[in-house]
Amino acid sequence: MNLLQQHCLNLTRRHFLRDCGVGLGKIALAGLLTEQLAGRAFAAGPVAPHPLAPRKPHFPGKAKRVIHLFMAGAPSQLELFDHKPELAKLEGKPLPPSVIGGQRYAFIRPDAAVLGPRFKFAKHGKSGAELSEMLPHLAKIVDDICLIRSVRTDQFNHAPAQIFFNTGFLQPGRPSLGSWVLYGLGAETQNLPAFVVMSTGSGLSGGSALWSSGFLPTIYTGVRFRNSGPAILDVTSPAGIDAKLQRDTLDVVGALNQRRLAADGDPEIATRIASYEMAFKLQSSAPELMDLKTESKETLDLYGCDPNKPSFARACLLARRMIERGVRFVNIYHEGWDAHSDVAGNVRSNAGATDRASAALVTDLKQRGLLDDTLVIWGGEFGRTPMVESNPALGRSQGRDHHPQAFTVWMAGGGIKAGFSYGATDDLGFHVVENPVHVHDLQATILHCLGFDHEKLTFHHSGRDFRLTDVHGQVVKALLV
Repeated sequence: MNLLQQHCLNLTRRHFLRDCGVGLGKIALAGLLTEQLAGRAFAAGPVAPHPLAPRKPHFPGKAKRVIHLFMAGAPSQLELFDHKPELAKLEGKPLPPSVIGGQRYAFIRPDAAVLGPRFKFAKHGKSGAELSEMLPHLAKIVDDICLIRSVRTDQFNHAPAQIFFNTGFLQPGRPSLGSWVLYGLGAETQNLPAFVVMSTGSGLSGGSALWSSGFLPTIYTGVRFRNSGPAILDVTSPAGIDAKLQRDTLDVVGALNQRRLAADGDPEIATRIASYEMAFKLQSSAPELMDLKTESKETLDLYGCDPNKPSFARACLLARRMIERGVRFVNIYHEGWDAHSDVAGNVRSNAGATDRASAALVTDLKQRGLLDDTLVIWGGEFGRTPMVESNPALGRSQGRDHHPQAFTVWMAGGGIKAGFSYGATDDLGFHVVENPVHVHDLQATILHCLGFDHEKLTFHHSGRDFRLTDVHGQVVKALLV
């Protein structure tokens, strides 16, 4: 062994980092900057000076913003959108084994009896779309929406299915749809969060993973607004702190954070700086946004909104006000559609709470010239079974179990065909038999409406490029204008 070989054997990583003048800090910074630049490689232009600066998509999109009305718990398509008279004829009898195949269910046996539709259906509008009597307000605007009756998913439990629909993956940790949109397009407002989340109902199985930024910088995370009282807690200045003192304090803290950002290059420091500034601006912008006194009586009546009471209607009206003020993405989660028992009562209650306001939102956007470039999405995480769920031990009867094979979503505005129905299920509402639309296909189509090639909107993380649609998904061109 020669002297050079002996010297090399005696070298440690500490010697290398010290003697080469590299240092762990510089290696970490290089890694952060490389990932940040690689993550933004989807855009043709240079990296934006601010992570929320407006950015151009891959091509001109019809939609500039999104309002997503997510019906958590999974509405029964068989009581709302997908009329199956054949089920009424077979009520009380089991479905043929050839229809069910090897499908397993969480709460019912495969040989459970058929349950017929609980409500009447009728055709509406020039398009002749068939809707349940539980949707009288949607029936009035059916020519403004696109019904997709052939959506399917890979997940059959609530939390994984909700996370899958919102992030493209069944487990927490991936960026949500709103985060991807914000990452791709940036923000149009500096006075409100660009991605806002509201919820009405009893709770979400998927939790905050539904609006998380995942491995994207946390500046792209959705901001939760409360239904009553201050929209965001702890934004009001403490007693004795006036605006000048607060501004001076923020300036000092901001200068210190800027120095640390320049030294470390950590994108989370940029998030912290932006969060402090946004909180300061929200002290005036949030109360103005939430004050519905400026809305006319006609508008309040259109939504069925009492401005002093939290409701789905109030959330929808606030969503319209948000996009008028430049908010890019609004999620409204309405929980409570999980009809394991009394599916008729469940649908009657939840449709009563959401139908009028959902239709009013589309009407209001159209009247104000905002519908053409605002994409509205309505739907849940999966569908409900044609078979009945009845379990005396659990106190359940006349309900429906989870059904991932087929459900209905409707969309409006933002480059989507109006007065159009797409896809179909078999006579029993069990399988999609025409134009299947996987959740990944729906996600790809939403991104296309916003001007993105879903295969190119990527972020480099853990050694590879990630995207919303994973390695799947196709744009459903038949839905586009």
